[in-house]
Amino acid sequence: MSAPSRNDDPAFWQHARRHLIRYGGSFEPMIIERAQGSFVYDADGRAILDFTSGQMSALLGHGHPEIAAVVAEHAQRLDHLFSGMLSRPVVELATRLADITPAGLDRALLLTTGAEANEAAIKMAKLYTGKYEVVSFAQSWHGMTGGAASATYSAGRKGYGPAAVGSFAIPAPYPYRPRFEKDGRFDWQAELDYAFDLIDRQSSGNLAAFIAEPILSSGGLIDLPPGYLAALKAKCVERGMLLILDEAQTGIGRTGTMLACERDGVVPDILTLSKTLGAGLPLAAVLTSEAIEEECHRRGFLFYTTHVSDPLPAAVGVKVLEVVQRDGLVERARVAGARLADGLRALQGQVGCIGDVRGRGLLLGIEIVKDRASREAAPELGVAITRECMKLGLSMNIVQLPGMGGVFRIAPPLTVSDEEIDLGLALLGQAIARVT
Repeated sequence: MSAPSRNDDPAFWQHARRHLIRYGGSFEPMIIERAQGSFVYDADGRAILDFTSGQMSALLGHGHPEIAAVVAEHAQRLDHLFSGMLSRPVVELATRLADITPAGLDRALLLTTGAEANEAAIKMAKLYTGKYEVVSFAQSWHGMTGGAASATYSAGRKGYGPAAVGSFAIPAPYPYRPRFEKDGRFDWQAELDYAFDLIDRQSSGNLAAFIAEPILSSGGLIDLPPGYLAALKAKCVERGMLLILDEAQTGIGRTGTMLACERDGVVPDILTLSKTLGAGLPLAAVLTSEAIEEECHRRGFLFYTTHVSDPLPAAVGVKVLEVVQRDGLVERARVAGARLADGLRALQGQVGCIGDVRGRGLLLGIEIVKDRASREAAPELGVAITRECMKLGLSMNIVQLPGMGGVFRIAPPLTVSDEEIDLGLALLGQAIARVT
């Protein structure tokens, strides 16, 4: 007879049910006690391979010793300040961010979360342009605060009353399920032209900004086709709008370039970073040009928060950039991502339920369908595979949106080993085999 699981602690679960506000979905029926590298460990000591880097954030894996050392040092020496004071880590991080981003993104605002950064970016765009209409993708996720939530369309819109006035959406280009085709090929340009024709008809002449993810993660790992981002920037320029790029999940090397927008040679007017910048700790940044910052300052830009320019998270960000550049982790994301993608495509050839494999670097997605010929959605199958993966010791995150069978988001740390990639592929294959 096996010993009782420590995950079944009655007092723990009783207190959890009694005292926690549930914030979406359900909790895994286990208690996580620690995490290290690419693994988290439950109360029984069982190792679970973390193929989503926590909340898509633990870029350097869990418990990275250099990050831990920075946190320990600054927790003792310099952690938090009055927001009107400056420290060396804040100025150093702003300077380093200017060095790694495309020319023209010279000024930074250091905040805590991605939603907060997007909120600040949207306010800057409105103040700078003197307009108020904001456009984003119908599958977008930019955060749960007011303006960011108004630009989020993948979930969370029902039951909260009206969104911000002037909130518009266009469809994201979705090559696996194309809406516009020409000569049997996805015609994303025609789709984009049609979408902006509709925007122009609805707009009151106050288009301030378009906010976009280069790869829509919560929207189902939809990678904007090559050329799309440049065409989108042109649409913005034609209308006097700013382009805001939300690189919360794609930034700091994850896609095989330091920023995902580098592939397309597009420089946004405003760039936001979060998740990966703090490597699992709460840190976000808004970057923009000198001209935009100067004009916003002249007009009285206000975004004063309790933890703006805090030294401890800024010091963590400095160390994250140092490790990523020193250890060649941008190139590692390309190489490891290719290994992972090859393994997923090999698995796709063995089973009938993987309809598509897509993404870049170590941000990949697989779409689960009933069969590849029909591409019919199979949401219940995706859920079953997720549960089986967890039983086998593989943590996977599945996006379930109308019209999709379920898309697994796969984003292991940039420090993931080849052996861990192969283990994840093997466990995923076992889970699919058991379920199907």
